[in-house]
Amino acid sequence: MEQIQMKTAGNTELLLERLFKAPDLKTYMEENADLMAMPPFGPLITGLCKKAGMPKACVIDRSEIPRNYAYQLFSGIRNPSRDKVIQLAIGFGMDVENTQELLKIARQAPLYPKIPRDSVILRCLHEHQNMGHTQNTLRAMGLTLLGREDKNE
Repeated sequence: MEQIQMKTAGNTELLLERLFKAPDLKTYMEENADLMAMPPFGPLITGLCKKAGMPKACVIDRSEIPRNYAYQLFSGIRNPSRDKVIQLAIGFGMDVENTQELLKIARQAPLYPKIPRDSVILRCLHEHQNMGHTQNTLRAMGLTLLGREDKNE
């Protein structure tokens, strides 16, 4: 399956420059509100499905997210946890760069290679592994499985 690519505006450097040159924070925020806006997560992932020609059900199955919960993410009723964003990225077949971007849009922490669990996930993303392989690798390393952030498994 062809990998999905996220194309988002690279405004971080411009915003940093404007932030440090602005006379005050209020002015900066008012003048840059459009550039600072993050797309809503539900419509974004729905659009990614359309762009990739993948039905939501396919992404959900590949993500191994409970169907009801996943449809709430797609509809915007729920905000995703970090693990759910990662699971969706795997379901979409995203690479590391696009997964990090999706985490940013969802206002979740990026994956860090200094954290053992994140290292496993990053490697699996880099190798374009599916959820089953990723979960098996996490289990083999004695690390918390994706989607189990609130469970002792």
